[in-house]
Amino acid sequence: MTLQSILDFAHSLLKNAANTGDTLIDCTMGNGHDTLFLANLVGRQGRVFAFDIQQDALEQTRTLLDEHHAVKQVTLIHESHAVLATRIPTELHGRVQAAVFNLGYLPGGDKSICTAPETTIQALEELLPILAPGGVIVVVVYPGHRAGQVETARVLEYCSGLPREFVHVVAYRILNNPNQPPFVIALEKK
Repeated sequence: MTLQSILDFAHSLLKNAANTGDTLIDCTMGNGHDTLFLANLVGRQGRVFAFDIQQDALEQTRTLLDEHHAVKQVTLIHESHAVLATRIPTELHGRVQAAVFNLGYLPGGDKSICTAPETTIQALEELLPILAPGGVIVVVVYPGHRAGQVETARVLEYCSGLPREFVHVVAYRILNNPNQPPFVIALEKK
């Protein structure tokens, strides 16, 4: 048996939750790799909504999607993930099959601009009601820097307090690495 890397595990959870034609959300589009992954999962019949507050992220993601002919099914939104429920069409509420957060800062970008616990928790609160039953949220957290430690602690506290009759919450992490590597928090709506 070979254990999966953190990102491979995150992608396997998303792949298991999504089908062609589904609606998925990339809450932190960054450089667009998760957005492209989701676009490929849903195909041209599906929808992906991707959020980021940085214009550079939108431009990088648009370029990546263009290169892979995956623009048609993706809506790029230049706003915080904290407002996602207002930007997802109401007819899709209750039908979102999966969402992903890749927290921290834009790789190769300004490291002073990073996700914050308040907006991430707000996004989770907005996302859970519009998620389909059996839908999955995958949160990749990065506790290896000070802001990431704070956000990780707050997100873990929030997720641990969710009612278990409403959602399952699990963590997939490497326990014997002293460098505080990233890990996955996964939520499955009942």
